[in-house]
Amino acid sequence: MANTTRDLLEQALKLPLDERARMAADLLESLSDAEEGVEEAWSNEIRSRVAAARAGEIESTDWRVVMDRVEKGILGR
Repeated sequence: MANTTRDLLEQALKLPLDERARMAADLLESLSDAEEGVEEAWSNEIRSRVAAARAGEIESTDWRVVMDRVEKGILGR
């Protein structure tokens, strides 16, 4: 984190809760512009994956098999 950003954060953290919340909301809102193409990109990716699955171009695994692997390998059950 750059010094100016760190300084700004330190100043923001000294603000009252309601002002910090408003600032956080404004910052989050400003990010929505950067995400404008994300939804369309995900839609295209989903369409592509569905088409590949329907065409038999990708291998799939039953969700129950995956859940068994997760439970055994990660959760230790």
